[in-house]
Amino acid sequence: MYKENLEPKRIVVKVGTTTLIYPNGNINLASIDELALVLSDLRNRGKEVILVSSGAIGVGLNQLQLSQRPVSIPEQQAVAAVGQAELMDIYSQRFQVYSQQTAQVLLTRDIVEYPESRNNVINTLEELLNMGIVPIINENDTVAIDELDHLTKFGDNDQLSAIVSELTRAELLIMLSDVDGFYSDNPLKNTQAKLYQRITKIDDELMKQAGTSNNHLGTGGMVSKLKAAKRVLDAKGSMVLANGKRPKIIFDILNGADIGTLFKEELS
Repeated sequence: MYKENLEPKRIVVKVGTTTLIYPNGNINLASIDELALVLSDLRNRGKEVILVSSGAIGVGLNQLQLSQRPVSIPEQQAVAAVGQAELMDIYSQRFQVYSQQTAQVLLTRDIVEYPESRNNVINTLEELLNMGIVPIINENDTVAIDELDHLTKFGDNDQLSAIVSELTRAELLIMLSDVDGFYSDNPLKNTQAKLYQRITKIDDELMKQAGTSNNHLGTGGMVSKLKAAKRVLDAKGSMVLANGKRPKIIFDILNGADIGTLFKEELS
C-alpha cells in the first residue's frame, strides 16, 4: 500500500469529457449512471461531494450531430449552451434514480477573483452542501472568454476543480481522466514509462515530463493536471489522478488502494 487510507469529509470529483463521451462521440450513459450511483452513495455515507464536470461541448456536438469541434468562439459557445442543458438533464435524471438532489453552478474566473463574488460563490456552495445537495460545477462556456486583459476563462476544468477545492477547503480532489495516473513519459509511446505512485511536490523536472493532450473533445493535458495538483498541494490538500473509465474506482481510492497517482505532502 503506497498511501494511507483517505477519509476526507469533503470531496471534489472532477470528470473529464472522455469519462462522459465515447470515442465515437456518443454519450456514455453507463459511465454517467455509475458516477451518479457512486457520488450518491458517498452522500449516504455522510460525505460532502462536489462534482466538477466537463463535457458540455462533447454532449453538444452529439446533440447537434457534429463530428468536429467548431473553430470560432461563438460557435463553440453555442454548442456548449446546447450541451450543458442536455448534460444537466442527464445528470438530474440519473441522480434522481438514487434519490439524490443536484444543483447546477456555472462559474467564470472573474466571479472567484472579485472578493464579493467569491464570497457569494463560497456561501452558495456551503449552503448547498449543508442541504445535502451535490453541486455540479462547470465553467460558463457561453460567456467565458480569454481576451486581452479581460480574463474570464479558467483555462480548463482541471484548474477549475483545483480552485473549487481551494474555495471549499476540500480535503481531497479526485481527478478522473483517460490516464491511469502521472507517468515519467507517454506510456502509449514508451513502454518503459514509469507510473508515479506518490508525488509530494511539483518541480520543473516533473513539468518537463508532462506531455500534451491529443483529445479533440477535451481541453486539458498532463501539464494542466500538474498545475492543478500544485495548486492543491499549495493549499495543503490532496489530489488523486486516476482513470475514470470505471467511476467505481472512487471507492477503491478512498479505501487507499494502489491506484493512480496520489499528490500529497509527506507527513511531518
